[in-house]
Amino acid sequence: MDKPWLKSYPEGTPATIDFSEFSSLGKFFESKANEFAARPAVHNMGTTLTYAELDARSLAVASYLQQTLGLNKGDRVGLMLPNVLQFPIVFMGVQRAGLVAVNLNPLLTARELQHKLDDSEASALFILENFAHLLSDTQPGHLKACIVTGIGDQLNFPKSKLVNFYIRYVKPKVLPYKLKNIETFNEVIKQGKKLQLKDVLVGPSDIALLQYTGGTTGVAKAAMLSHQNMIANMVQIVTWLLHTSSGKGKIEKGKEIIITALPLYHIFALTANLLTFTCLGGMNYLITNPRDMRGFVKELKSSHFTCITGVNTLFDHLIDTVGFDEVDFGSLKVGLGGGAAIQSQVAERWRKATGSVIVEAYGLTESSPAVTINPINLPEFSGSIGLPLPSTDCCVKDDEGESVSEGEAGELYVRGPQVMQGYWRNPEETKAVLTADGWLRTGDIVKIDGKGFITIVDRKKDLIIVSGFNVYPNEVEEVVSQHPDVLECGVVGVVDTQTGETVKLVVVPKNKALTVSTLKAYCHENLMAYKRPKHIKFVEEIPKTPVGKVLRRELKEL
Repeated sequence: MDKPWLKSYPEGTPATIDFSEFSSLGKFFESKANEFAARPAVHNMGTTLTYAELDARSLAVASYLQQTLGLNKGDRVGLMLPNVLQFPIVFMGVQRAGLVAVNLNPLLTARELQHKLDDSEASALFILENFAHLLSDTQPGHLKACIVTGIGDQLNFPKSKLVNFYIRYVKPKVLPYKLKNIETFNEVIKQGKKLQLKDVLVGPSDIALLQYTGGTTGVAKAAMLSHQNMIANMVQIVTWLLHTSSGKGKIEKGKEIIITALPLYHIFALTANLLTFTCLGGMNYLITNPRDMRGFVKELKSSHFTCITGVNTLFDHLIDTVGFDEVDFGSLKVGLGGGAAIQSQVAERWRKATGSVIVEAYGLTESSPAVTINPINLPEFSGSIGLPLPSTDCCVKDDEGESVSEGEAGELYVRGPQVMQGYWRNPEETKAVLTADGWLRTGDIVKIDGKGFITIVDRKKDLIIVSGFNVYPNEVEEVVSQHPDVLECGVVGVVDTQTGETVKLVVVPKNKALTVSTLKAYCHENLMAYKRPKHIKFVEEIPKTPVGKVLRRELKEL
């Protein structure tokens, strides 16, 4: 097939990559811990762990899961954690024990958490104490253990005690909970250090991660990402960074500090931040609560960071935060944007404020996630999602699956070693997006120009992107329709200056006493924050096709 993007690769950038050095993520972590033992690996709230310290603590977690809980290769372990030191410790420990990580958004409702735990049949769950109450009444029977942790558990003394005391008692964020088979995180580390991890034979095709994403049916499904998928994508990104950066912005091994404000339970930050910069021997500077913008800016002032990833809203809000103009950007090499389209006005404001160009990239959960990226030495914001990464093929096809002409819009198809194995226990949905010859149908409408640069035109699917997170209308409709006073409803995405898009809910009430405030309270109980409708409109009828499908375009115009 024709690959016009190769002509646009910066000189010396390889067309393909070799990702055979590591057979598994566990072996990868062990190798990097040995190579960069004395270097800082992760930082959070004033505490820095070296690669050697991260290695020791993750080994303790792995040993505990294997020896104390008796988990075997392939068993699933849930991670319901924000960006705290415990996340990389647990994720690495799970991989070293030959287990499968299941990423769980800490903002899940009890209903959503129950579904994902049941679907994955997780044997163990690491959960922040702030969210443990969600399991009190619905703890699945297949969970052998719930390991509960406080935000401050892995911080240095006395800050560890102070942070936990503040969250528990001064401004209490921890609701009462009652769980079976409970253990504390620090006790797991203590016990695990006394145990010996038995080597587990894990191969490239074994599953490393179940990463949940929405679907056209409205039911969350998990992409099965193998060790090869994630290692290959990491190597693709590292190769691109090393070959397309230059001059003062040259990315170097052992010298980078990346701001990790995007959540590690999201595939973007997990791969682009944690894995990629671990491979480079860099340090992940974890931001636990990026919504505290003033606190976030305060961290930036003291971090001497060289790289940062973000979504459009994050960059936009940072620029508007008091004190941002006092941050020293002299060391900044890369601002990588993804998750949702970066608006040109935000990119220009960022350039003026920091002297750095936002480099836009594109990916999706099903591709681990990176597919395309602009050259790192980009002189100005391009408005394009860039070029396919090495060892990645892209093509554009029409609704009949036929290739379109150069510059013509169509659905983006992707093929490469980073493309998932399929959806967990869901062959129907897998068949709908993966072709027999290995192409992933993305559902995104794009154009590829003669130089190989790709531009997003529209989305074929109905998904709504709120601050980089996918919201599927069918899921919101399913939840709202269960309200006793709702006759029928429809959901669409509308433009929002703060989040890119937001959710609009149109409802035909069954009871005229139903109010907007009542529905918002109901959604607050049953949907994560970014899925909750910001706009609610009552109508007498939902526009639909003859077969009953909601006409979303007409719904937007109501």
